[in-house]
Amino acid sequence: MPDRPWHFNLVLDAPLTPEQSDLLDGLDRFHEGGMGLAERPGYSRFICVVRAATLTEAIADALGRFDELPGVLVRSVELNAIALDENGMATPAVVPVPQ
Repeated sequence: MPDRPWHFNLVLDAPLTPEQSDLLDGLDRFHEGGMGLAERPGYSRFICVVRAATLTEAIADALGRFDELPGVLVRSVELNAIALDENGMATPAVVPVPQ
């Protein structure tokens, strides 16, 4: 399966601290494209458009970048209406329901 762009958001459990923001500015993996930080008071998320064969691989790639950003926790992966449309998905389900 060829790589394609997958759209999703990674919502953080807390806003970045000034120290984390400074560290983020120097991390090449966050600046190679595909992830952009969106902040407002009390809220931080990364808007992601990551190329991969599957959505799961794209999410894993994005989450792997946080290994270099200590103390930052991703609270959730979200697929809003725009992401669903861009991904060609009818529902936000990413992983099949366990049986």
